[in-house]
Amino acid sequence: MQPILKLDLAGQPRGWITAQEAISAYARGDVVYGVGDPLPPVFGGIQRLSGQRSRIDLQPIIALQGRIVSTFSLSLCNRTLFRRDDHRCLYCGRQFSRAELTRDHVLPTSRGGLDRWENVVAACKRCNWAKDDRTPEEAHMPLLAVPFRPNIWEWHFLSKERILADQMDYLSRQFHAERDWAH
Repeated sequence: MQPILKLDLAGQPRGWITAQEAISAYARGDVVYGVGDPLPPVFGGIQRLSGQRSRIDLQPIIALQGRIVSTFSLSLCNRTLFRRDDHRCLYCGRQFSRAELTRDHVLPTSRGGLDRWENVVAACKRCNWAKDDRTPEEAHMPLLAVPFRPNIWEWHFLSKERILADQMDYLSRQFHAERDWAH
């Protein structure tokens, strides 16, 4: 079953949970509200005294009880990086499969560059090799786009290969700018 987008009480995305984790949250009474069209119901056992079968109607986005945390770490991994850059080498502009891309540091780590969203781009192996340990300017290989740190909504979109329309609608309302990958 499709992963469920977990929110805090303020409506901030806080991660993806499995349908089983969502079912447990519903059963414990931890779900404060849900967003989106209901998913197919999940049926449980039959209650011995009443003869009624238990049923939980999941929604694709749920807010759980708990405190609101103001910080959320946007982990940087190649999958989310390559999705951010639309599986496109930001030097030659061609699209590649995930296996054909590498992470390139705009300011090389050998020269003090950090492994941060604002300093890394997707690059094909050929361009990464050609750029070597130089800056794009030194290598005469201008970047086709400026690397950016996604916001929390963009990151949650980028972290999943497939999301439901309701989840996309919820997340995309908070994207910083129009993105090719956000359609």
